[in-house]
Amino acid sequence: MTIDERLERLTERHEALTQTVELMNHQIAQMLAAINTNSEHINALVRIAEIHERRLTTLEGGEQ
Repeated sequence: MTIDERLERLTERHEALTQTVELMNHQIAQMLAAINTNSEHINALVRIAEIHERRLTTLEGGEQ
């Protein structure tokens, strides 16, 4: 294998790795966005559960 062939192969591998890293960065960004959305939804469910808990406690004659 000549130096030129080796350089060509290294260049191809470098380009492939660059594309892989770019794809991974895109996927990570999508996952972070999904995590943020899920976190917001979980927090909303927690607030709803707290409201229902207070309502049930009040209906049962507990503290208001």
